[in-house]
Amino acid sequence: MAIEDRRALEDRGNVERVMRTSERRRQDAQTRRGAGARWLASALLAAAALGCGGKTPPPGGGQDPGLVAWEQVRGVLQHPRCQNCHPSDDVPLQGDASLPHAQNVQRGPEGRGMIGMECVTCHGPSNLPAAYGEHVPPGIATGWRMPKPELKLAFVGLTSAALCDQLKDPARNGGLDAAALRHHLDDPLVAWGWDPGLGRAPVPMPRDAFLATWDAWAAAGSPCPAP
Repeated sequence: MAIEDRRALEDRGNVERVMRTSERRRQDAQTRRGAGARWLASALLAAAALGCGGKTPPPGGGQDPGLVAWEQVRGVLQHPRCQNCHPSDDVPLQGDASLPHAQNVQRGPEGRGMIGMECVTCHGPSNLPAAYGEHVPPGIATGWRMPKPELKLAFVGLTSAALCDQLKDPARNGGLDAAALRHHLDDPLVAWGWDPGLGRAPVPMPRDAFLATWDAWAAAGSPCPAP
């Protein structure tokens, strides 16, 4: 076989491999979106039923869909992967049990730890490989951190109504409006909650479903439950 023909066959094979890989990725993405949508639908129906004493809500009745969506959002915000960096005091929490961080770690003046004990001293730019074992310090590319002390944005211990009210208040959430809050959900530190590394439970709601639920809550006017 001539060299030119062999090269042509190799090039065609490379193209076919790229096309197969692209198609597999497209199908995987569709599968994840479908799973997220199914999870969202079942979660909203379940939450609505719970709001009606565990019974199927009557036609035209039941809970406000916006409030149902908010309760799903709240469940994510108060999951350990989120609330551990949003304590009510200056001590970050760690682990699935949300225990005070070992080594007397503190928030610090900028939310990045005290001098000599900055968060990035142990938390690198990414999670370490699983070969390192469980519970090693996780990491993200944008730097491990907490909210600044003047705007703690605590999630721990708040009622659903109080958390919702605080989250929407620019005076307490860092000056963020609805669009900025939605943009913040794409921060690598937030997304880390779904990929926390070996030995940590990820946020159970699929990320696609969470974002869709957030958008449904926002589209309903971001309602908050009564205090």
